[in-house]
Amino acid sequence: MQPYKKTTNGDTMNSIIDSIGKAQIRFTKDRATEEVLIKDWERGIKKKEELTDHGTNLLKVRAIFQQASETTQKQLEFHISGLVSTALAAIWDDPYEFLLEFVQRRGKTEADLWVVREDSKIKPLEASGGGVVDVLSLALRMAFWSLTKTTRALLILDEPFKHLSGDLQAKASDMLKVLSEKLGLQIIMISHISELVSGADKQIEVVHTKKGSTIK
Repeated sequence: MQPYKKTTNGDTMNSIIDSIGKAQIRFTKDRATEEVLIKDWERGIKKKEELTDHGTNLLKVRAIFQQASETTQKQLEFHISGLVSTALAAIWDDPYEFLLEFVQRRGKTEADLWVVREDSKIKPLEASGGGVVDVLSLALRMAFWSLTKTTRALLILDEPFKHLSGDLQAKASDMLKVLSEKLGLQIIMISHISELVSGADKQIEVVHTKKGSTIK
């Protein structure tokens, strides 16, 4: 057994003061640690809010781009479908209607081309008669040119509408003239079909003889 050690009031007071001092030091350190943790927590909350706002903004931007893309696609569908359908209607009394549709496949945007008659959609190459394909092909070229206009306003045609029946050639000539004026597009056409060139503003005839070719 250890011997009892008598302490004085002074020793007791000093011990208490020493304990209080140590406690104050620990409290000060704990308080500093707490303040650091609080600041880290506040920074974390702020960062989370910023990330949330950033993510929300990204979603908003994405939605805006998506809406703009859909609007542009609708405008293209309207412009191209309308122009090509006009070309078909200028030649046939009961024409096909042309339809351009943008669809999503495998995460990519693709364009489907259709001709429609009596609520039936078919592929252009399956349409009745090669004349339809001839007119579609030419009208599409003119429609896409009107969208880009990256080259001069000049279109050169070499023996177009070869599969179009003779009674429709004059209508094809009128159609070319109307679209040319509407789009501001000059057309130079080479053709041996008199009905097709009848609507030209200027005609140049090339005559082949044994001595060569002459221009009238």
